[in-house]
Amino acid sequence: MKELISRQLVKYLENRGVEHIFGLCGHTNIAVLTELEKSSIKFVNVRHEQVASHAADGYARAKKQTSVVLSHVGPGLTNAATGVANAAFDCTPMVVIAGDIPSHYYGKHPHQEVNLHADAAQYEIYRPFVKRAWRVDSPHLLPEILEKAFQLAETGTPGPVLVSVPMDIFSKEIDTALFEKQTHHTKSLQKPSIDEETAETIIRTLLEAQNPVIYAGGGILLADAAEELAEFVNHLDIPVAHSLMGKGAVADDNPLVLGMTGFWGTKFINDKCKEADYIFALGTRFAEADSSSWEEDFTFNFPPTKLIQIDIEPSEIGRNYPVEIGAVADLKQALMVLNRVAKRILPEGRQNEELKAEIAAEKKAFKESNQKYATDNSFPMQPQRILADVRDVLPRDAFITTDVGWNKNGVGQQFDILTPGTILTPGGFATMGFGAPAALGAKLAHPDRVVVSLVGDGGFGQNPALLATAAEENIPVIWIIMNNSAFGTIAGLQKAHYGTTLGTLFEKSPDFAAIARAYGVEGVKIEKAEEFKPALEAAIGANKPVVIDVAMLNNPVPTAGHWNIMDIYSPGKTVHHVSTN
Repeated sequence: MKELISRQLVKYLENRGVEHIFGLCGHTNIAVLTELEKSSIKFVNVRHEQVASHAADGYARAKKQTSVVLSHVGPGLTNAATGVANAAFDCTPMVVIAGDIPSHYYGKHPHQEVNLHADAAQYEIYRPFVKRAWRVDSPHLLPEILEKAFQLAETGTPGPVLVSVPMDIFSKEIDTALFEKQTHHTKSLQKPSIDEETAETIIRTLLEAQNPVIYAGGGILLADAAEELAEFVNHLDIPVAHSLMGKGAVADDNPLVLGMTGFWGTKFINDKCKEADYIFALGTRFAEADSSSWEEDFTFNFPPTKLIQIDIEPSEIGRNYPVEIGAVADLKQALMVLNRVAKRILPEGRQNEELKAEIAAEKKAFKESNQKYATDNSFPMQPQRILADVRDVLPRDAFITTDVGWNKNGVGQQFDILTPGTILTPGGFATMGFGAPAALGAKLAHPDRVVVSLVGDGGFGQNPALLATAAEENIPVIWIIMNNSAFGTIAGLQKAHYGTTLGTLFEKSPDFAAIARAYGVEGVKIEKAEEFKPALEAAIGANKPVVIDVAMLNNPVPTAGHWNIMDIYSPGKTVHHVSTN
């Protein structure tokens, strides 16, 4: 029996458990949209493709399931590219299905063909950042390409893939047996673990170490291994530091959590890592800002510190630091073995009350150092006050999305994440404009959970059209716009090093609450600090999309850390950010 490929594609996605597709229409993909109208899959319609790819990124992270983006040819695909690249750098599984020019017009320069270096080459635009890009040149190949695409997106280091489909192929008929054949292939591969001998070597090494530290990266969350890591940490009482992407891998109120390392880490956290005799690194790339530009005086010092590293990606083992014990494994599987072996070797576990008391004292001192800002009634508000009020109001399991700037760096440093996996932040690509649309995806993934997006006015201004989708689909996200009328972090850098703020400050800042109302979303403009917390409480209770525009002082995130960009700007000097207020 033969059926249209567009119809069989939608059935295939239904059978894979796809519940939402994010995208925007175009003449190359309306055959698929027509079939989606008859489907259980919800098409999330956006006004800009970057909104679609960021929302799909947030959805995949929150739901722990591969997301799907449906794109149009040419400018549709390039508009989505930034969000897809962000997903790639943060290892988010995503399948992008893009309409392409008709296959019978390759090289004739039909409408929107990318062909300056090769005919029908739009799929090559994505090659530098997706795990693989396919162009479907024959209708009968689409079923197996789709199967390969999902499998590749989900396995090893997860990430996005592209399937570029000429529009005429969507409208062709093929034998249904070609798609039915794919149902016999497993949808879940068994993931690699470590053997008992390797686990025992790691456990005994850590038990004999004088000052071991676990260093958790975002790979823990990608592997859904937070529960296993907490069990391991609590059984052996080993302190945990984390990268930006590893924040929340162990809940911040665990007494063994040190905090985030690197430029926005505190001296105490960085020193604990630098002075460790062993670092046990799990799912981390040792990124530049997290590792103080890999300079040994600040965060990590290998050697004399020795490194044990486990990662699903072999090329990450020893990429930036020499490794004594390295293992390629899925972190959930590896930690299950490590926990079993740890309990065999040390059934009662061990306690380090002195260490926990030291960590608690340091956390208390750091919190007290910010207390005057966290309780300050001045207006525009102190950023620390905004974060403190948000934490007081939110449930433990609420999702937080951030963008870049104070909301990202300050949250990483000062905002407690109490349920693993509930902070979604742009790490590797550090994309301004991620946080606000990512919150749409997180809320669609978990409609029963509170979702708050902490974003700057610069970041929210990148994609305000997301509010149209929020209003149309009634997606009850709360956007808190920390409005300092600036690209604040860059303004602080530029003023500190060059004495100017050209191109970084906004002379006329829009009224985001009024913009929200124009889109049909409730907008609240805060006029004094005391209004903020009640406004947030009311927004949570309303269970509808709300924008809260709150004026904020542009003071830099406090840091005792190091990042070599400061030396590039001002060699031989010790200069960080400054306030532009």
